[in-house]
Amino acid sequence: MLTVRIIPCLDVDEGYVVKGVKFKNLTVAGDPVELAWKYFQDGADELTFLDVGASVKSRKTMVEVVRKISEKIFIPLTAGGGLRSLEDIRELLLAGADKVSLCTAAVENPHLIQEASRVFGSQCIVLSIDAARTDSGWHAFIKGGTQDSGLEAVEWAVQAEALGAGEILLNSIDRDGTQQGYDLELLKAVSERVKIPVIASGGAGNPEQIYQAIVTGRADAVLLASTLHYGQMTIPEIKRYLKSKGVPVR
Repeated sequence: MLTVRIIPCLDVDEGYVVKGVKFKNLTVAGDPVELAWKYFQDGADELTFLDVGASVKSRKTMVEVVRKISEKIFIPLTAGGGLRSLEDIRELLLAGADKVSLCTAAVENPHLIQEASRVFGSQCIVLSIDAARTDSGWHAFIKGGTQDSGLEAVEWAVQAEALGAGEILLNSIDRDGTQQGYDLELLKAVSERVKIPVIASGGAGNPEQIYQAIVTGRADAVLLASTLHYGQMTIPEIKRYLKSKGVPVR
């Protein structure tokens, strides 16, 4: 097993870190630069920054925040939210992001994945899939989880890998913010079909659930938000637990 990455996620709207449940009822959870610094100090392996407002005004805020964060931390930084073109991606990479996350734009224009991976390299293109359970499995949702794209989530992950995505960020809308554990069935379904790393997102509430995402869901990395923001778990505590279970961590 490769070393498992622990990745705090900062969902940012209008310059503040926010958190909700199932993508709704967002409340302010702190300052992104302060939280980024704290998680870097605590031993985070990477950091993900998602602009959930994703408007033009919001984008300018995002670029500035990415610049400030990248000056303070020395671990890989992924940024995303509302990116629609190669120029948008370039702007964030120049501001200090190491990778970018694409969601809605990739569904609406799959060739963006292909073009971006050709221009910037697959290693910095992360496909974010906001998945929710339907009668026939899981569908990929777009526009902040508000619209069903009709795409089957597992098949979309397979297609994105073929187009050049270097990583899949797999968000379970059903589990988001619930702290009831990751959707292990969804995770396993995607992990078994793609060769690129899969990051588990949505539902972490305790270290055992994180362990299950890795061993049962076969995730290569885990994303955490509210449970860290509100101090219910710490990164050192999670790493100690995983180490005690034989999971390799940095």
